[in-house]
Amino acid sequence: MEQFRNIGIIGRLGSAQVLDTIRRLKRFLLDRHLHVILEETIADALPGHGLQISSRKNLGEVCDLVIVVGGDGSMLGAARALARHKVPVLGINRGSLGFLTDIKPDELEVKVAEVLDGEYIVESRFLLEAEVRRNGEAIGQGDALNDVVLHPGKSTKMIEFEMHIDGQFVCTQKADGLIVATPTGSTAYALSAGGPIMHPKLDAIVIVPMCPHTLSSRPIVVDSNSELKIVVSPALQIYPLVSCDGQNHFTCAPGDAITVNKKSQKLRLIHPIDHNYYEICRTKLGWGSRLGGVD
Repeated sequence: MEQFRNIGIIGRLGSAQVLDTIRRLKRFLLDRHLHVILEETIADALPGHGLQISSRKNLGEVCDLVIVVGGDGSMLGAARALARHKVPVLGINRGSLGFLTDIKPDELEVKVAEVLDGEYIVESRFLLEAEVRRNGEAIGQGDALNDVVLHPGKSTKMIEFEMHIDGQFVCTQKADGLIVATPTGSTAYALSAGGPIMHPKLDAIVIVPMCPHTLSSRPIVVDSNSELKIVVSPALQIYPLVSCDGQNHFTCAPGDAITVNKKSQKLRLIHPIDHNYYEICRTKLGWGSRLGGVD
């Protein structure tokens, strides 16, 4: 197991609970004589901290481990910035779900100590990269740990588009949009749209139409190394959006082509040694009730 000496901390802004947890985490790490580095956006909210500060972009270059305090959205942003550095990332949950940030705040000292002592599990989670091209020229690019989504934005009209996989024409669809999700993102927007839950170890992506006009349209799971190409109908009268993890957005015009591929760099996600994916699903998705209503 790796020895973690330089620990970076990323936190969600605008939350007193997050700042309280970061203060506890900082004290705990310093008591263990570790070098703590704060992301610059949260450093200003902790006056007098006396610690090294780094931009998120450079945090992966100077850290052995990065700890994210916040919800899954905070982890998504951190993942896109840190995957290229191959630095392991650990999450402390201060959000609502916690599929990715799985350490509870009241277990902070115990669980982080276990990780620092070498008791942890490492998962590799792949990301997607999307590119929007207009007349053959790239006009936008983004990465996603969860999903790449084509949607109408503020419009209520359906989108018509063609879908190709590995150069082969698949179909023309009219729908409210299209979700392309990783196994990590299969429990997010794709799940709400009727897609399957995919175990994080699967090397596959799921393509989920959103409210398709054709009732026979169903989610399809394909190899993660497939190249997906979506061509917006030239006759479309609205300008749809492409969103990566719901955080980065690009405006498309009729006739634009969106390509989605697996990104070469992967996120190294750390879990406590007792991490259980199915237990998380039971807890977060309400699978815990026994038949007959008896717990």
